[in-house]
Amino acid sequence: MTKHPTNRRGALRALAGASAAALAAPHIASAAANGTTWKIQTSWPGGAGLQIFKDWCATIAEKTGGELAFQPFGANDVVGDFQLYDAVKNGVLDAVNPFTIYAQGIIPAATFLTSYPLGLRNPHEWDVFYYGLGGLEIARELYAKQGLHFVGPIHHGPNIIHSKVPIRSIDDFRGRKMRMPGGMVAEVFGEIGAETTVLPGSEIFPALEKGTIDVADYVGPAVNYSLGFSQVTKYISMGPPGFMSLYQPVDLMDLTVGQAAWDALSPAMQQFVEMETHVYSDMHHAAIQKADQEAWAKFEADGTEVTRLSQDDVELMTEVAVPIWFKYANRDKDAARVFKIQLDYMMSGSLGYVSPELVEGHTLDL
Repeated sequence: MTKHPTNRRGALRALAGASAAALAAPHIASAAANGTTWKIQTSWPGGAGLQIFKDWCATIAEKTGGELAFQPFGANDVVGDFQLYDAVKNGVLDAVNPFTIYAQGIIPAATFLTSYPLGLRNPHEWDVFYYGLGGLEIARELYAKQGLHFVGPIHHGPNIIHSKVPIRSIDDFRGRKMRMPGGMVAEVFGEIGAETTVLPGSEIFPALEKGTIDVADYVGPAVNYSLGFSQVTKYISMGPPGFMSLYQPVDLMDLTVGQAAWDALSPAMQQFVEMETHVYSDMHHAAIQKADQEAWAKFEADGTEVTRLSQDDVELMTEVAVPIWFKYANRDKDAARVFKIQLDYMMSGSLGYVSPELVEGHTLDL
C-alpha cells in the first residue's frame, strides 16, 4: 500500500489528487480495501437531488486515494428522515445529509440554522452568516453536545408550494390542509389560517393523491417534478418575481457526522471533508438550479399553472412572521444568540429587510 506523506502540505496535495499516478486504479482498489467507508444517508428521496448526491459520493474514494469512501443511501433506505440523528448516534449510519430544519427536534436553535419565513433570503447571505459571522462555530458547538459534528451547510435552492387549488394571495391558504416541515414555518402558515401537518418528503405524493392534504411545500421544481407532483396538483404558488419562496427561500441541507467517526479521521482528512463539503454546496446548488430550468418547461407541458403572491403579501406575511421569530428565539438561549446575529445583519445597511419599527416592542432574552 502506498504510504501517505506525513507532512500536512504533502498530505493535502495527495488528498486533492494532484498526482495522476497516485490515483491509478490499482492503487485506489488497494487503498479502498484498507480505508474508511462512511455509510451516509441523504434526505433526498429521488430525482435530481438523489442522483447528484450519489454522483458526489462516488468521487470521494478517488479524491482521497481510497483513504475515505462514502457509501450513499437515499431517504428511508436505512432509517426514516426523522430518525437520522438517532441512527448516527447509534452507529447505524456514520454521517447524514439532511435538511437542516430536521435538527430542530434535538437542537432548538437549529430553527435558525436554516432559512425561515421572511428571514435571510439568498444563499450568499447564509454563507456570510456561517463563514463570516460565526454561525459555523456556533453550529458545531451545539451539535457537539449531541455527539455530532456539523461539517457545513449545503445549498440547493428554495422550497415551493404545490396545490390542488389556486393560491393567489395569503388569504387563499385559509382552511387548506397543508404539508409543512414543522416548527416556525408551520406556525406562520397556521397563523394565516392553514391546517398544517408534518410529513417527511417521501410521504407527500401519496398524501396529495389520496386527498389527505391539498397543499404541500417541498423543495424545487426539478425534484418535485421527478416525484410526480404535477400528476396530483394543478398549481404552483410562488412569491413575487425574484422572490421564489416567502417561507423558505434557501432550504439548507448539511453534512453531519458522528463525533466518533469524525475524530477517527486524521486532521488532513478532516480538512479535506470540510473543503469538499463547501465545494459540494456550490456544485449541488448549481446543478439543482440547472435541473430546475428544465423542469419548468415540463410543468408547463403538463398544464401546471404558476401563481404568484404580491409584494403586499410579503409585507403582511412579514408582520405575521416577526413576532414568531422572537417567540422561537426566546425559547432557547442558543436560539436567541443565533437569531441576534441574523437580525443585526437583516437590519444593517447591507440588507435592510427589517426596520426598527417592525421589531418595536420585541426583545431577545439573551
